[in-house]
Amino acid sequence: MMLGFATKAIHIGQEPDQTTGSVTVPLYQTSTFAQDGIGQHRGFEYARTNNPTRAAWERNITALEEGTDAIAFASGMAAIDALARLFSSGDHILLAEDMYGGTFRLFNAVLQRHGLQFDTVDMRQLDAVQAALRPTTRLLFTESPTNPLMTINDIAALSEIAHAAGALLAVDNTFASPYFQRPLTLGADIVIHSATKYLGGHSDVVHGVIVVRSIELAERLHFLQNAVGAVPGPFDCWLLLRSVKTLALRMEQHQKNALAIAQLCQEHPAVLKVYYPGLPSYPQYELARRQMSGYSGMLSIELGSRLNAERFINALEIITLAESLGGVESLVCHPATMTHASIPEKERSRRGITDGLVRLSIGIEDTSDLIEDVRHALDRCT
Repeated sequence: MMLGFATKAIHIGQEPDQTTGSVTVPLYQTSTFAQDGIGQHRGFEYARTNNPTRAAWERNITALEEGTDAIAFASGMAAIDALARLFSSGDHILLAEDMYGGTFRLFNAVLQRHGLQFDTVDMRQLDAVQAALRPTTRLLFTESPTNPLMTINDIAALSEIAHAAGALLAVDNTFASPYFQRPLTLGADIVIHSATKYLGGHSDVVHGVIVVRSIELAERLHFLQNAVGAVPGPFDCWLLLRSVKTLALRMEQHQKNALAIAQLCQEHPAVLKVYYPGLPSYPQYELARRQMSGYSGMLSIELGSRLNAERFINALEIITLAESLGGVESLVCHPATMTHASIPEKERSRRGITDGLVRLSIGIEDTSDLIEDVRHALDRCT
């Protein structure tokens, strides 16, 4: 039987427990497992290597991303670090120009010291991507939509470029979630999530996960998962199994609310620019429609100055100033001083991450309350 997304989210990897009949996957809060004899275990030996709760979560997210296997980690950054460990000193990696500041920091301040080479490129420009390739390029790595400018990169076209060059394509799918976009079906080799965000959805877990198409890649990443040890605890995996059951419902409400806020911002005189791929006026709207089934709850707005950004943020009453995104509650972020502060100021400005840029993670509150909150705050900027 072909199952729909919500059915898979609730049932794949979440079958009733065979021992007790529990309809919720048990929380196996254990560090080790008894063995029946030397070399005779029941599939589990030590909890860093594997855990039944983690295995259930990995099965579940594999099904949602339509992949071959998934590998769970203690955070999104741990997942990206594991991805980078697939490569060797001298290998070249192309990063999308607009990405989370922590990803840039990892490559620039840590991985580069260990011999990995990287460049950033505007991946909207396929000719520029082609020109940036080297004989040693082994990976193209992008977000789509990107953080914080919501750029949409053509996953199918990038996968063709990567594969023709003998490289892999990895896509950070955190902003879209597998509910609205499945990069593996578009040709990508690797999908990464900061599961802290929409997959967790309740701002109560830190977690990362990689989903792959290739069994060979899965084996290499499971080896790194065990060898390096940046694994999640079973309770984190249990929370994700709980949360993903409502992912479809939550994403629909996130999108509904975000579109309403984007439309309000588009019409308000205090807003110079709205970055939201669900608006027909957005430059990449048609590409977004082609490779996504929806647009999630993330948008950014340009208010023209640090003063206006502060006025707007300080006037909000429902929406909370905080790091992170994708939770049921609405959050606001000032990328230049928060998520992207690790990028040099000159480079931030060149990319469009200005002091007047504000990023909003729109939650699932009543739409009318959010509209009133944002309108009131924008009025303070005019």
